[in-house]
Amino acid sequence: MRLRYRCPGCRTTSNLHDPGCEFEGTDRTHIEKAYTDILSPLSARNYDDEDALREDVPDRWSGLHGAVLSRLESDQRVVDEDGELQLLPPEEYKERVSKPTFEPLKTIYEKGSVPGAHDNSVFAIIAFYEMVGLSWEEARENTVDWLHESGTWDRGGFEEASPEELVDSKKHVYEQGYGWKEKAQAAKAVIDRHL
Repeated sequence: MRLRYRCPGCRTTSNLHDPGCEFEGTDRTHIEKAYTDILSPLSARNYDDEDALREDVPDRWSGLHGAVLSRLESDQRVVDEDGELQLLPPEEYKERVSKPTFEPLKTIYEKGSVPGAHDNSVFAIIAFYEMVGLSWEEARENTVDWLHESGTWDRGGFEEASPEELVDSKKHVYEQGYGWKEKAQAAKAVIDRHL
């Protein structure tokens, strides 16, 4: 599992933030430090609450720290289980993020794609798996499984001879770290009209 220390506001992995990002101008080193300030103690033990975690952060807790913790929680890397904040083990994290639970990806994942939305759907699924830190092999396997289990492949409309060939043709999406949101919204609109 890879953790790319994304900006908690706009998710960039560089010093170029999206316009209007509340952390625009914040250097990567500060973002990475906020992540390590939080992840280091969480990798050693669980915490009763955020206040207890704050006490073990080596530097003064900042708004950036709070935003990073919120991002880690929304990305399901840090969870509140039985009243304790804890860092999920890699295998449990992989299992949790293998099925998107938020829109528009949830619709794509659960209903599958339809002709006219295939390119955007597959793009969005692969980009999502890259964003949550799955390896290419894991992203490829999950996407091929999704193509079969959702009925997407059976609906037809593909130029490729197999789901594996289709996913392999989209490896550049994974390698370039493209975002998923715009493609997912376009795909969901087509799927909603057809299903």
